[in-house]
Amino acid sequence: MSALGAVEAAAAGPLPFPLQGVTRLLLTRVPFFKEIIVSSFACGSCSWSNTEIQAAGRIQEQGVRYTLAVTSRQDMNREVVKTDCATTRIPELDFEIPAFTQKGVLTTIEGIIDRAVAGLEQDQPVRRATDEEVASKIDEFIGKLKQLKEVHSSFTFIIDDPSGNSFVENPHAPQKDEALVVAHYKRTPQQAAMLGLGAEEANETPADPVEDLRNEVLQFNTNCPECNAPANTNMKLVQIPHFKEVIIMATNCDSCGHRTNERPLYCEVRGAGVKSGGAIEPQGTRITLRITDPSDMTRDVLKSETCSVEIPELEFELGMGALGGKFTTLEGLLKDIKDLVERNPFSLGDSSAPSKMEKLQEFSRKLLDIIEGKTKAHFVMDDPAGNSYLQNVYAPEDDPELKVEHYERTFEQNEELGLNDMKTEGYETAATSER
Repeated sequence: MSALGAVEAAAAGPLPFPLQGVTRLLLTRVPFFKEIIVSSFACGSCSWSNTEIQAAGRIQEQGVRYTLAVTSRQDMNREVVKTDCATTRIPELDFEIPAFTQKGVLTTIEGIIDRAVAGLEQDQPVRRATDEEVASKIDEFIGKLKQLKEVHSSFTFIIDDPSGNSFVENPHAPQKDEALVVAHYKRTPQQAAMLGLGAEEANETPADPVEDLRNEVLQFNTNCPECNAPANTNMKLVQIPHFKEVIIMATNCDSCGHRTNERPLYCEVRGAGVKSGGAIEPQGTRITLRITDPSDMTRDVLKSETCSVEIPELEFELGMGALGGKFTTLEGLLKDIKDLVERNPFSLGDSSAPSKMEKLQEFSRKLLDIIEGKTKAHFVMDDPAGNSYLQNVYAPEDDPELKVEHYERTFEQNEELGLNDMKTEGYETAATSER
């Protein structure tokens, strides 16, 4: 199915008599997110219609939680992808839409509230006849929900999705949105079981810790992230000079030609996916490079999954988790950022605002000037886990254009890395005393 083409199919309408409607399916990509399938049904006889979404990809490695401070009417128009396993909350009203109580939907924040209002109003006539007190309380709550749409006062909108496939739009992309907090977390066993992953995880066997993999390339079967066809992923443990061990992963799909590295197996590993092969460092690392020469584009870059990227001259910030882990060159990483911005369909389609489209085009133009060496800029990598690296071409001497700082992590950063609840000392004694 084409990413831009719609598929129509005849389907039975919701009424008991055999009338036919039309279901349209559209595979599309949400900017700075991933691909989804939009399903829209319409019946020409009774005018009933319905729209749902499904994630076109697999369940993500981590869950995601979006927390948005809604302060204006413009925030109500933010695009939202809500899967059926996501929970929606508005703490100020003690309001929650539990997981699996609604189908997945592509809408706006205002649309989420309208849908909740419609669901509460649906059985109100029956309630007024059977229990007037309950009906009046629900009417009062519906009024509060409708007041939220006017945004007379700010409120908090939270989407918590253990599958990692929900999304809230950042209208300032590619810049950072100060009102939106995105947190990735490890699923609990209960959440994994809810998603049907419990049995799969229970059958996993731990790797042999004695086996030495440093001189061996491992290969395992997987699915292509682009076309979902069967493919092979190669994996190897590599020691980066003046840094540490990392795991280089490269996938090559014979069906669509997609590959995560640019050359055959490990002759070069630039562009391959990277996962840290060591532990989280005691301190976070902030690396600042002053780009002054086109030769800086050839520096090797290791960007871990926990690393954020900032280019102050462009007021650009790439958050933690975006683009995943990468081992590439500075030029390769900047081109990946440029491609991420240019693939934004909201800036290219009929729904794009001219101001937003011009803003993204101007950003791409300035970024290209940096890549071609026409503009000097600062490139900042901030990794709370301390597992990212930018090549020092003067090693082992100091690089005059490269500044590496180590800092103490904040409580929030430790929370994102799952360190606050981790006990590595004295746990044997504590376990014995509890018994």
